[in-house]
Amino acid sequence: MGGRKSAGYVWAVSAGLNAALAAISAKLFSSQLVRYGMVIVFNVTMWGCYVNSLKALSSLQATVTNFATNFLSSGLAGLFLFGEPLPFQVTIRLCD
Repeated sequence: MGGRKSAGYVWAVSAGLNAALAAISAKLFSSQLVRYGMVIVFNVTMWGCYVNSLKALSSLQATVTNFATNFLSSGLAGLFLFGEPLPFQVTIRLCD
């Protein structure tokens, strides 16, 4: 894997982590001002990292890496920081 592509993945993972940190800060802080300020800072940082990842990767690679990192880190943060259960089976009901 080339250095440019590796850097692209690092940017995409950073974007996903910043997106997760935005969600975590929205839940973690009680002060509205701090909460909104942190969400804005993390989202702006996330977009900057995502744009940098797009310079080295295809949009599909950048988006999937960003999403997967965000999804996994948000789930783990929910489990370890907030004590939320993580069921191993997801049930989808299409009709009653």
